[in-house]
Amino acid sequence: MYVYAYAPFALEGIIIRVEADIRRGIPGIDISGLADGAVREARERVRAAIRNSGFTFPQDRILVNLAPAGLKKDGPELDLPIAFAILAAAGLIPPPEGLMVLGELELSGAIRPVRGVVAATAAGLAAGLRGFIVPRENRAEAEVLAPARSTAVATLGEAIAALRNWHQRGAFPPPMSFESPGPAACSGKVPQPNEAGPGPTARSNDIPPEDFSDVYGQERYKRALEIAAAGGHNLLVFGPPGGGKTLLARRLPSILPSLLPQEALEVRRLYSLAGRSEGVFWQNQESLAPPFRSPHHGASVEGLLGGGKTVKPGEISLAHYGVLFMDEAPEFRSSILKALREPLEDGVITIARAEGSVKLPAEFQLVLAANPCPCGRLGQMVGDEGGSLCFCSDDEIRRHWQRLGSALLDRIELRVPVLPTPRNWVASLAKSGSVSHRQDSASVAKRVKMAVEIQRDRFRGLHCRRNGRMSPVLVERFCRLPEDTVRDLEIRIRQGGLSNRALQGVLKVARTIADLEGRSNIESEDVEEALRFRCSGEDPYDVLTLSDQISVPGMPFK
Repeated sequence: MYVYAYAPFALEGIIIRVEADIRRGIPGIDISGLADGAVREARERVRAAIRNSGFTFPQDRILVNLAPAGLKKDGPELDLPIAFAILAAAGLIPPPEGLMVLGELELSGAIRPVRGVVAATAAGLAAGLRGFIVPRENRAEAEVLAPARSTAVATLGEAIAALRNWHQRGAFPPPMSFESPGPAACSGKVPQPNEAGPGPTARSNDIPPEDFSDVYGQERYKRALEIAAAGGHNLLVFGPPGGGKTLLARRLPSILPSLLPQEALEVRRLYSLAGRSEGVFWQNQESLAPPFRSPHHGASVEGLLGGGKTVKPGEISLAHYGVLFMDEAPEFRSSILKALREPLEDGVITIARAEGSVKLPAEFQLVLAANPCPCGRLGQMVGDEGGSLCFCSDDEIRRHWQRLGSALLDRIELRVPVLPTPRNWVASLAKSGSVSHRQDSASVAKRVKMAVEIQRDRFRGLHCRRNGRMSPVLVERFCRLPEDTVRDLEIRIRQGGLSNRALQGVLKVARTIADLEGRSNIESEDVEEALRFRCSGEDPYDVLTLSDQISVPGMPFK
């Protein structure tokens, strides 16, 4: 007789079979099967939880085996399965055949939440298991894939009652009268049915949502964000403080396209494996909002890339099918910035360990915000004579910018220098009422959605989601240019010294610009706009030439 459990490992995880044998001897519990750390400590937790739940603990020698024996097992997810195996071996409960059991036990018999429930239910359904018993706090995660086959319990007694009901009626009892706790459970607050959960798009009713129309000027930056959202392109924005770099980047979720249901499911599995419940994924099962991650520049390598003793997804995997926003990008560790290059190309992160390699999906869109110099004031002018506020030396500025590295910059298709909005333009807005020209996020999101639908039709069956992820073969197939545009582009390539990757990035961005305009063919103006975005950012001094490039609403780019 086996009790089925689950051990998080990579994206799929491994199903564990827990069995117990009771024989005469000195009372005690032995656990075999490479049990480590919290699993070995489960012996005393299980003993106390069984007694405090009103059951008699067997006064014999107990051997618990965790199969497969060659896999190291760590974590508290096996507490409840071990308790079930012991009670079933003693004949105190029916055998939990065909069920997966998950939960950490407290000494009182209460059950604490565990991570990886979405992945566990997916693995159990693939293995033909018929039901799942999970902690109450993990109820929403179990209901993602198995709403009719799962039950959520708060104590060991409730879990045993659910098992007996399963044996008598072939089904779990109706759910208890409690709200799905979600992320608010830790604070003791139970969300109401119409209450928005936390996340990039959730907020109280008296606070207006973050919108593009909140930000004055920076039309070129807004245009770059629109192209990036539509095509999944990487973006770098740089300039002195006060230009709106972070302000606008944090409004990117308001124009991002919704995920497909299968994509949202994969994101939920990653959040579940990481033990994260933030975001709108658990409060609203119908939500298809893509993730938006913004880690602090002091984050560790494991926190960004994933890893640890028990491998967990990092920020780049939590940003899967969404956006990874790195504010103050040059302040991140050099090792982190260099390690981003392979996931940007491959869409996966491979974490090597002595017991084997683990691959986690990491198809994210990178958005970097940076100051052009250590003090941040390069390009910021003051006074009527336009005196510069920056006192950094050339060597300091070069070293600061070199922290990003040319290899990472070469993978960024959109680069936008920004300056604070000119004071005379703000004054003219107040007089002429030009504020009406500002676009809101809803208008931009409508165009983005149209372009994304075009790409989904284009790439159906080709294992590609967005223009930014096109392989060289797909670029050659879908980014054909007029002959005169090809000749002009060749000249610009020689003049600008663009790499092959940079050239393909220009073509991908041009393809997205044409999609935003609803055109099936790429025109010369699409390539020209893509080149303007690509040919800045190699040098931080590019921000000094921006004064004559600031766009006013209703006027074309210069």
